[in-house]
Amino acid sequence: MLTPLGFITVRKMGITERKYRQKEEVRSLILDTAWKQILEDGCNSMSIRKLADSIEYSAPVIYSHFESKDAILKEFVQKGYALLVERVRKEKEQFTVPARQLEAMAQAYWDFACDNREYYQLMFGLGIPGCEVARQVPEIKAFGELIQSVIQQAITESKHPEANHFLKFHTYWSILHGMISIQMTGSSPHSKEMSLLILKDAIGGFIFSLEG
Repeated sequence: MLTPLGFITVRKMGITERKYRQKEEVRSLILDTAWKQILEDGCNSMSIRKLADSIEYSAPVIYSHFESKDAILKEFVQKGYALLVERVRKEKEQFTVPARQLEAMAQAYWDFACDNREYYQLMFGLGIPGCEVARQVPEIKAFGELIQSVIQQAITESKHPEANHFLKFHTYWSILHGMISIQMTGSSPHSKEMSLLILKDAIGGFIFSLEG
């Protein structure tokens, strides 16, 4: 049997849990509505005022969850990288040879960008993130470490084990991002299929130089 003090404690815990659940529900509603607006009108059109009108809450309620529009967009950037890491890692694990892993990861990266255009554009709105940003966002750091680990192994097994794996990582990433950016902006003179073949050829050349 609960004592009066025990009853009060349980009641307070119940109230706290309910408040937390309600807060998370509002947070999820904000994110779901923001993502819907991004899909429909693009990230530039999304605003705190529009969100407030859509979910029928006041702007201060949204600010109690996210300090700014950029904070909301950061949530999607982190989720995008998490999805990218998941897909790239899955393809990497299909092979044991670094060269084949790099080919598979490049294909997975390309597929992710094509299947998740909005996420990709948010993730790379300002280009490839610098080292300082990557260190601050765990999901970006995880992506970098995943790719670098394979490149480091390839270098270790190559004729030039002294090569700079960090430099090679950025070369690899630049090839991927460059080809995808050209395709996404519509500035490529080639079809999507031809662009993929060009990407594969570029990655093949990168692997050849890596193996030395």
